Amino acid sequence: MDDRQKKFDSEKLFRRKQQHGGYRICPFCGGELVEKQTDGLPRMVCARDDCDFVFYQNPIPAAGAIIVEDDRVLLVKRAHPPRVGWWCLPAGFMEWNEHPTETAVRELKEETGLDVKLKSLFDIYSGNDDPRVNALLILYLADIVGGSMQASDDALEVRYFKFDSLPDNIAFEAHVQALADYSSRYRNS
Repeated sequence: MDDRQKKFDSEKLFRRKQQHGGYRICPFCGGELVEKQTDGLPRMVCARDDCDFVFYQNPIPAAGAIIVEDDRVLLVKRAHPPRVGWWCLPAGFMEWNEHPTETAVRELKEETGLDVKLKSLFDIYSGNDDPRVNALLILYLADIVGGSMQASDDALEVRYFKFDSLPDNIAFEAHVQALADYSSRYRNS
């Protein structure tokens, strides 16, 4: 176990998520943030009368792709917390200036070494079982158009799995649901 894994405290991060991300200082004026009902929900707002900052704890967008060949789906083994050594679809968080399609293509290349062409939007999932953030996962269907399959960046391993023998340790519930949805839409029709 490396130092990053040792320092990663899932329970602490889940608690922080439930406490507005742990934010206490206004990023606009430096004033104290206090919890108040805003729009019918408890939110952190700036306590200063001359500042109207409200912290909206929104999901973080992520994107990735489902690649299937010969009734086998491509999965990556996670190299970083949370859930090191667990399997997931190749996906990751969007950068500030990216479109979700660009994120999906970039993440596939970074994690698998493969160049892909996105065919279509598959579905969108809401994930709240990551201790760091709640994610809005945008998944596409993709075909491989180049590159060489090799684990890199956030992946320890890249491998195809038959749908009938997926690993038990799929890292995120949104990925479990996406795999089930793919199977029911495309395999059991």
